[in-house]
Amino acid sequence: MTRVLFFLFFLSTTAFSQVVDSDSLVNYIKIQGDSIIRSSIDLDKVVLLPKKGFKNSNEIKKYLILKRKTLKVYSYAVLASNRLTKLNERLAPVKRRRDKKNYTKKIQKFIVNEFYDELRKFTQTEGQILIKLIHRQTGTTSHKLIKELRNGWIAFWYNNTARLFNMSLKKEFDPYTVEEDYLIEDIIQRALRDKKLEYQEPNRNYDLFELNKKWEK
Repeated sequence: MTRVLFFLFFLSTTAFSQVVDSDSLVNYIKIQGDSIIRSSIDLDKVVLLPKKGFKNSNEIKKYLILKRKTLKVYSYAVLASNRLTKLNERLAPVKRRRDKKNYTKKIQKFIVNEFYDELRKFTQTEGQILIKLIHRQTGTTSHKLIKELRNGWIAFWYNNTARLFNMSLKKEFDPYTVEEDYLIEDIIQRALRDKKLEYQEPNRNYDLFELNKKWEK
């Protein structure tokens, strides 16, 4: 499973006082520790999310387990998406197929060396969540990414290796039809709101109110 995962990697509180400009009669705010007097304070955007309900303690337990696994692998999916974007940018001007292949191999080797110790610790379910999140971030399945960057034969063997661990590189992220994916999206959006994760624009944005309305029925 570790080999499969290798390739997928490509304010604070302030005190303030008011100062009145006698000429303009505009209220200004001086933030403690800041030499600049401002006419307004920039506040963080307030993100409103639907209330998450649970039917029983078993649902809460399953949600918390899924939350721990999702938060663990999310950053790797984001990193894979970023690496893929940079890889495509650098491959764009390369004309020769052999040069593209050699460069892709170098990137793969770099990723293996950089993340081997961490990725090998992933469980089967964490690996499958990672595969789903890579699709969430890129809009492309891991199987297709491998096929495009290497070739169909290698993608076939990677996928068969993944199947030995009850995973599929062809797995897509679909919170509208798969309940676990809905819960993953719920976990991610709440973690982003609470700044437990760093935001990275996904391939597609999901309306959590819409999803909540569908699944909470």
